[in-house]
Amino acid sequence: MIISRKKTNKIVILTGGSSGIGLATAQLFASRDYFVFELSRRDINHQNAGIEHISCDVTNEEQVKTVVGDIFKQTNHIDVLISNAGYGISGPIEFTSSVDAHNQFEVNFFGSLNVVKSVLPYMRKQGYGKIIFTSSVAAVLSIPYQAFYSATKSAINSLALALRNEVADFGIKVCAIMPGDVSTGFTDARSKNSEGQQVYTHTQKAIEAMEKDERGGMSAQYLARNIYRIVQKNNPAPLYTAGWQYKCFVVLEKLLPKRISNWIVGLLYR
Repeated sequence: MIISRKKTNKIVILTGGSSGIGLATAQLFASRDYFVFELSRRDINHQNAGIEHISCDVTNEEQVKTVVGDIFKQTNHIDVLISNAGYGISGPIEFTSSVDAHNQFEVNFFGSLNVVKSVLPYMRKQGYGKIIFTSSVAAVLSIPYQAFYSATKSAINSLALALRNEVADFGIKVCAIMPGDVSTGFTDARSKNSEGQQVYTHTQKAIEAMEKDERGGMSAQYLARNIYRIVQKNNPAPLYTAGWQYKCFVVLEKLLPKRISNWIVGLLYR
């Protein structure tokens, strides 16, 4: 039973809200008269009257469908979906197991797909809604030794762009936000594969450089404010980049020949 939710609250479903970007976003929206249903596998007791945690594995399609259906029965509307659940792996492509690569896609891409497919029937029925994907600058600037994470985020961008056109007639707005480095527990939670480092001798140095950048990156609260501003827009753009320096990188990637932009990225991780 939800005591603190008011009939006037706008309803947000947010995945991956137990920590980091997701937690900061859930807290911000709850402070702005939204009620947030936070879906994650980790058990958490939110000390906030505007957030309700629901244990849910986004890779389990039937579980997601049941949870979203129960939320709609309670609220009779779903205003916003923020698909944020994800994790990272690193290591040379040649030495990454197929199991690890598949698991990366199961969570980051198919987890998002499961939640979107579960929410869309209700948003179509009500004739409105906003869907925000957490992507990454790595979607357009593929990072060596983080290829599969980059690939999942590139796939998320493609999904968002295609979905945006498919659901436009139903009053549903879709976009993805691409942050650069963010200082969260995501860095320490990354699954690092050390196999093959004797062959790919730049691996360790590249991962250390990447993690140093992440720890010195923008705060989760900064990114949460960006997501909140996007949701307030009547007609959000398809893709947003968070962080001014990363906006410059994305613009340069578009302007420079791919050979040059990819070479520059490679130099950063050698």
